[in-house]
Amino acid sequence: MGNGVISLLKRELVLIASVLPRKTITIISTGRARSVSSIHLVRLCCSWRRALTEDMDLAAKSYAVAVTEAVLVTVLWSSSWVIIKYGLTDIPPLTFSGLRYSLAAVILLAIILSRAEYRDSLHRRGWRWWRLMAVYGTVFVAITQGSQFVALGLLPAITVSMYLNLTPIIVLVLGVLYLKEVPSSRQVCLILLAVFGAMLYIYPADLSGSETVGLVVIMVGLVANAFSSVMGRSINRTRVVSPVVVTGISMTAGAVLLLAAGFIVEGIVPLSPQSVFYVVWLSVVNTAFAFTLWNRAMQTLRAVDMSILNSTMMPQIVILSIWFLGEMPSLLDWVGLAVLAISVSLVQVIQAREVARKR
Repeated sequence: MGNGVISLLKRELVLIASVLPRKTITIISTGRARSVSSIHLVRLCCSWRRALTEDMDLAAKSYAVAVTEAVLVTVLWSSSWVIIKYGLTDIPPLTFSGLRYSLAAVILLAIILSRAEYRDSLHRRGWRWWRLMAVYGTVFVAITQGSQFVALGLLPAITVSMYLNLTPIIVLVLGVLYLKEVPSSRQVCLILLAVFGAMLYIYPADLSGSETVGLVVIMVGLVANAFSSVMGRSINRTRVVSPVVVTGISMTAGAVLLLAAGFIVEGIVPLSPQSVFYVVWLSVVNTAFAFTLWNRAMQTLRAVDMSILNSTMMPQIVILSIWFLGEMPSLLDWVGLAVLAISVSLVQVIQAREVARKR
């Protein structure tokens, strides 16, 4: 047998010996009973090895399923950008986003009310928690998502995706200001590299009036998205309430504000059957279903895995935008996007590893 197999068998014997009663070890080392005990020991080795193999196969299957689920979610979320661009030809942005998240909130509320543990957790929450959910929903849904829809009506999907991909950089900066979390020298270098990539993409900065407005709007959304990331991490870190409950309640608060703003600013808009399909698909599949699937994958995958998978959204959005929307970046744009995507992905991986190490 090879050295690797011998080493593995030795470790198996040590592990089995560590759980066997001391009397059994004594019997094994004495007299006539040695052969019988050795047979039992071999049988134990074989059964332990077989159980270990079965557990490893089960773990590998669970990991593969979780990765598949997470990848599917990133595809759904990336396709949202194309669907939103199509839908904005018929539906104003605030009304569109308000309808999407209102319907998704209704679905999540139905799930919350249908489960006793979710209802009980709500009964135990005080007014301070409810106010926090209202603020979180306002920042995460009303401002972040509302600005994203408005920006997509004024800018190419690739441009909006590129700016929002800077969110981890802003989160690190906010961590320095508010959490006193100083980034490492590698992270600082990657941040500067990501900013350089963004500057390459927007060079030369020849923007029209509407594009300038869109740029301002997406910057507001970028900062709001970063703040909501910090808030969400702070809320979910306590693990007092399920993420489903947090998302459902906060989304309801933000969706009500978005819908009200849409009715006030844009008026009541008649919806075509195609527009209704866009809203229902985004709400049911790309929001409620995707969120549930993402949270299930998080139970198996590490934070590093989730960060890497989440970073695949930007290239997916670029490919989908080229294929369905006809947005073709220039050579300099490609270089800037590549530098930005790689830098931000590495920042996320480093951050996730540091969080895991502290735990």
